[in-house]
Amino acid sequence: MELKADDWSAIWLTLKLASLVTLLLLVVGTPIAWWLARTRSKLRSVVGALVALPIVLPPTVLGFYLLLALGPQGPVGQLTAALGLGALPFTFPGLVVASVFYSLPFVVQPIQNAFAAIGERPLEVAATLRASPWERFFRVAVPLARPGFITAALLGFAHTVGEFGVVLMIGGNIPGKTQVLSVQIYNHVEGLEYTQAHGLAAGLVVFSFVVLLGLYRLGGVRNTLGTGQ
Repeated sequence: MELKADDWSAIWLTLKLASLVTLLLLVVGTPIAWWLARTRSKLRSVVGALVALPIVLPPTVLGFYLLLALGPQGPVGQLTAALGLGALPFTFPGLVVASVFYSLPFVVQPIQNAFAAIGERPLEVAATLRASPWERFFRVAVPLARPGFITAALLGFAHTVGEFGVVLMIGGNIPGKTQVLSVQIYNHVEGLEYTQAHGLAAGLVVFSFVVLLGLYRLGGVRNTLGTGQ
């Protein structure tokens, strides 16, 4: 099977989206995971439930409300318009925002579980050595939680690659701009181009299997998406 130009464009756009989203999720998700792993606040369960909501929420529902929020009449849309950034729906930046929300639990929960598994003892020892809170975090907690970060990065990347409902709702189907791999497979199926659809779909199956196999061998899946406690 020979891939068409639109197929290669969709593959490149998908890899670009997944890479950027994974990087942003590690930056955004790490402080959230740290807070959830260590706080005793009564809001912990509420925040944890909000973070985990995309796991059980239909992608079209999340995409619909994101579309309203990012649209010209939505609060985010009005803010971006006032800043001269224009509307986010049906643009690549809009895909990035939607994907960050949709893949958030797949990054936060592994890191949260890794932080929780560290316990208090290593941090207390570092404190007795006069390490500052920042030093305890970056020199003790982060290195010890490294397996959680690896798991989070792999799951966040793989989950973003496989998105369909959310990206279709927010990005539409614009070749070269918002037409990602999952949407391109849908286009081939609609056009009865089953050979092309099979080639791209089989590639996603192999990719997903390799990611999960690597995580299982690293022992990362057992504690990845459990209770989040």
